[in-house]
Amino acid sequence: MKPGPSAAQRSAVERARASYLDACELDVAVRKPGNVSRASAGHGMQAALFSASARASVGPMFRPGARVGDRIEAAVAATWDVAGCNTNLGIVLLCAPIARAIELHPQADAPVRLRAAIEAVLADLDVDDARAAYRAIAQARPGGLGSAPAEDVRGAPSIDLRAAMALAAERDSIARQYRDGYADLFEFDQPPLAAALSGMTREEGGALAAGVTDAAQRTYLWFLTRRPDSHIVRKHGAALAHSVMRSAQPWRARALAGEHLDADPDFVAWDLELKSAGVNPGTSADFTVAALFIAGLVAPSLVLR
Repeated sequence: MKPGPSAAQRSAVERARASYLDACELDVAVRKPGNVSRASAGHGMQAALFSASARASVGPMFRPGARVGDRIEAAVAATWDVAGCNTNLGIVLLCAPIARAIELHPQADAPVRLRAAIEAVLADLDVDDARAAYRAIAQARPGGLGSAPAEDVRGAPSIDLRAAMALAAERDSIARQYRDGYADLFEFDQPPLAAALSGMTREEGGALAAGVTDAAQRTYLWFLTRRPDSHIVRKHGAALAHSVMRSAQPWRARALAGEHLDADPDFVAWDLELKSAGVNPGTSADFTVAALFIAGLVAPSLVLR
């Protein structure tokens, strides 16, 4: 009989589940221009749909023993059951390898160890992982999805998931993480997110403290100014993605200076302007969730529960 998970594994996975749910909650708790939040619906969706998606996906995401592809496919299917649309494909693609890494390496509680654990998971991906992920992507039908000359997601893959992602890495930031060992999430050129969140907790009664949401907003703006957002590029082209990057830069500077941006009507107006034009920097939001998830893992005291 195969032994069950150890106490260390159970503890690490439970902490990871809490971190994942917190990260998804922060995703809608803060205004992220162009993206859905509790303060601002958009793109035909409201924040409650994203919260429901997180709750639906957490079980499949952390199913004991599941491979990465199985986690992705089951989490997307569970999300589709409650949302009926794509709310979290990018989040699931980024977080599934992290979830498996924590189960297999429960001692990976520091950035270097966690990144090594994720690398080991990525190195073990096989063609079955690719098949499951392809089915999930086909079900989610992400906006702006084009065709590829080789290993297109509408067909059956013939290579492992990491190799398939490498083929898309130059046009998709999430795929690049599979190829490059999550470089964009671990090679920050700013203070690590965990430090930015240090000492921030929930307020009495369970509400997220203002400092936590401000840190999440700063993180989103940092990702938005780091590279052209893949989702914008797919739907609207590189020129508009670069324009959004430039627009975000002064807001990022003000956020890093400690300003509370939601108090500025121009920031609110920018959010609404992007939404009215159908511009959704969804990849930057996905990276924000993954970064918050990682922060909760490498600094357990920051898990906001």
